[in-house]
Amino acid sequence: MRDDQPTYTTLDGSLIREIIRPERQGSRHLSLAEATIAPGQSTIRHRHRQSEEVYFVLGGEGIVEVAARQQPVRTGDAVLIPPGAEHHATCLSSTPLRLLCLCSPPYQHDDTELTEGVVV
Repeated sequence: MRDDQPTYTTLDGSLIREIIRPERQGSRHLSLAEATIAPGQSTIRHRHRQSEEVYFVLGGEGIVEVAARQQPVRTGDAVLIPPGAEHHATCLSSTPLRLLCLCSPPYQHDDTELTEGVVV
């Protein structure tokens, strides 16, 4: 991943750097992005109607909640998020929680439904 790729804040409140997108690299069934969650912060609870998602922890420590089940995570852990499952992530470390986010079908804003209105 190139350090000069643009970042943006996605609907769930995390800072995203896209790595693979159908529009740029021609992927047909997936997208890949790096999400960064600042120490002490959480993403907004949300679900994806169609996309299945995998979080792979690149750095930091936190909690990933999927369908009301909390799972502690640290570097090297992976979490599967089924389509339709409400989820969010919280950074518990003094360094950012960095996640690789793999979505199939590819992530789309209109597939994301926020289920909570504020970032903790």
